[in-house]
Amino acid sequence: MFVARDRTALPRAFFDRPVLEVAQDLLGRVLVRTTPEGPIEVRLTEVEAYEGERDPGSHAYRGRTARNASMFGPPGHAYVYFTYGMWHCLNLVCEADGTAAGVLLRAGEVLTGADIARSRRPTARRDDELAKGPARLATALDVDRGLNGTDLCGGSREAPLRLLAGDPPSRGLVRTGPRTGVGGEGAGHPYRFWIDGDPTVSPYRPHQPRRRKT
Repeated sequence: MFVARDRTALPRAFFDRPVLEVAQDLLGRVLVRTTPEGPIEVRLTEVEAYEGERDPGSHAYRGRTARNASMFGPPGHAYVYFTYGMWHCLNLVCEADGTAAGVLLRAGEVLTGADIARSRRPTARRDDELAKGPARLATALDVDRGLNGTDLCGGSREAPLRLLAGDPPSRGLVRTGPRTGVGGEGAGHPYRFWIDGDPTVSPYRPHQPRRRKT
């Protein structure tokens, strides 16, 4: 198992940068989720960047709504959304306050608290499947809309979400490609980043248009 060497909490300035820079730089960082049962730590291995109102694949492409309001907030906060009527997904807000940009956390390796994660993901056959995919990651960490807008840079060790420096991979191990399931004008944007060869990275699936019922 990987051991995070640098446990320094990342400052707000880390997130207050162009979202594509932040997304690549998130790989290898350690997300800490504090729960009543104990902490769960996940080393991030796969992410996707969304450029807000300038990105056809983003929830914020058509402007601000009640659902995506957190994306427009200060950098270093969480944006959590509910999808398909059953799953939550966790994003980290980037760039300046008022700019809707964020990074979807797609997958990671559970370093600490695997027993807690397993209790929430009993169908996982192996530990490398506990957070393999955005919905699985959020489920393993017990993330729901109650954490929407959470500040990851508040400084408290008891905060529900924090991000540690961890140990980023060498640039030679970072791969990039189209985002999973994104169609239309944003389909070809190479905004998905992952650590090459890591077993926790989720499989790529292209967008599948919905078929009309006949």
